[in-house]
Amino acid sequence: MNVRLAVFFMFLLFIVESTIIPWLIPDALYGRLVPQFVFVFVLYAALYTGRHTALMLGLSFGLLQDIVFYGDLLGVHAFAMGLCGYLTGLLLERRRSPLLLALSIIGFAGLLYNSVVYLIYKVFRITQEQYAYVLIDSIMPSLFLQIGFALAVYIPARRLFEGSGKPNAGQEE
Repeated sequence: MNVRLAVFFMFLLFIVESTIIPWLIPDALYGRLVPQFVFVFVLYAALYTGRHTALMLGLSFGLLQDIVFYGDLLGVHAFAMGLCGYLTGLLLERRRSPLLLALSIIGFAGLLYNSVVYLIYKVFRITQEQYAYVLIDSIMPSLFLQIGFALAVYIPARRLFEGSGKPNAGQEE
């Protein structure tokens, strides 16, 4: 894997998800449907390269999201994205990830990511909504968008990240 190429694609996705995608979201879902395409690529990095690469990518792109979009608390998205990337890489450290397993892990990690962000905002009293309302109103539509995007880019992401950083069971680290 060429890490520079992966970072370039992720930066390109960051620009696309922050400039073009908001124009494509219908008015009824604006503010509720949040594209998180870079997060999907962080999870693919966790699945196919390892937890440390995913942690670094999650921290850096999460901090970039915090600086550009969310000014309430700096570092919330960096923490949540880095944590989810690391846990995903730790969970499937030495296993091959087929399509259904990768999509289910991305779904659960997306739910964990949005829940961690919500809980941190709730602790610091930035949000007043109940979790059930946030889950139905914004987390689930965004989760379906993430899973659809993950399904669409599964083959290119696997080819980009595959065969790079994960050691086999017989190799030493």
